[in-house]
Amino acid sequence: MIELLAPAGNLERLKFAFIYGADAVYIGGYEYSLRANAINFSKDELKEAVNFAHNLDKKVYVTVNIVFHNNDLTNLKQYLEELASIHVDAVIVSDIAVIEIVKENNIPLEIHISTQASTLNYQAALFYKNLGAKRIVLAREASKEDIKIIKEKTNLDLECFIQGAMCTSFSGKCVLSNVVTNRDSNRGGCAQICRWVFNINNEDKVFSMTPKDLNMAIYLKDMIDIGVNSFKVEGRMRSIYYIATVIHEYHSLFSKIKSNTLKESDILYSNDIINRCANRESIPQFFAKLPTDKEQYYLGREEISNQDFLGLVLENKDGLLLIEQRNYFKKGDIVEFFGPNMETFEYKIEEIYDEFMQIIEVARHPQMRVYLKCNQAITKNAIMRLKVFDKRNYL
Repeated sequence: MIELLAPAGNLERLKFAFIYGADAVYIGGYEYSLRANAINFSKDELKEAVNFAHNLDKKVYVTVNIVFHNNDLTNLKQYLEELASIHVDAVIVSDIAVIEIVKENNIPLEIHISTQASTLNYQAALFYKNLGAKRIVLAREASKEDIKIIKEKTNLDLECFIQGAMCTSFSGKCVLSNVVTNRDSNRGGCAQICRWVFNINNEDKVFSMTPKDLNMAIYLKDMIDIGVNSFKVEGRMRSIYYIATVIHEYHSLFSKIKSNTLKESDILYSNDIINRCANRESIPQFFAKLPTDKEQYYLGREEISNQDFLGLVLENKDGLLLIEQRNYFKKGDIVEFFGPNMETFEYKIEEIYDEFMQIIEVARHPQMRVYLKCNQAITKNAIMRLKVFDKRNYL
């Protein structure tokens, strides 16, 4: 089994993740999630999410992965029973208390052990297996050899991160946020102190301790070969553009692996596309070797948000595209369209029409609706972005 697992901070992002090729999503419910600043899902939204996924024969996993204090346990049993009643496919947990409550009350929920448990060895994995866990989400710090041995010794489903933010500390062990801002990083309140830039002795020099993001595109085949089952993208608070772009590229790479047609040029192109839509540089990190200073930001950094996301296709009717504008574009721009079940292609904007079919030169107002003429088979929810990379240059 090869599962591409996407983050979803709300229903819109969940739907885009599935549309763009995810096999499953992980989401936070209205309680007990480590992304307290994400919108997360109400009870009714949880039901809608599960129904939407199951109609596509896809899966939804719900995070219940905070570190529990005594007062957090009060409504936990009821919450878990609610998740079971709407048929979520698994809960992702880090605290043994959650597993015990599921077992003691015979709640029909599949257990996945969160990366917050920092599992890096097979004995710990066997411990969780004996408690009833079906899957281990390994720590981001796991090496290729770690993963291989854990798989051989346990035969558990293994889930590994392939894209997204890294933690300065071992995941689940950091208290920087608690100390600096009084927000508990292990109960959903992380203020990401490791992303801050600090002055050194009130001088012009600055210091940071930020790891570069994770990107495992070059090692996907190796991960499959050593037994990884689920390939996880981090980012429940990321935009629909980020989710669509990253999932689209990884889905394409996995499709080529399955058909034995993957080329180095495909990886290089996808890497550039993925890196472009993220704010930080992304690299493999721990898989093949221990990170060095080259895998970190120490003396400050730039996080430049681009404006590549130009528009979202709302409708394609008789060669007329209805576009919801997301960033400035104008007549003469070279753009490209990408989306589900279609080939990415280049397009030169010759004419732009407003909602009254009057020609305009520029789309400059946020979320204004405009029309473009195009005879290509472009699907609803396709994305128009600035063309930066030409795939022909990678061949």
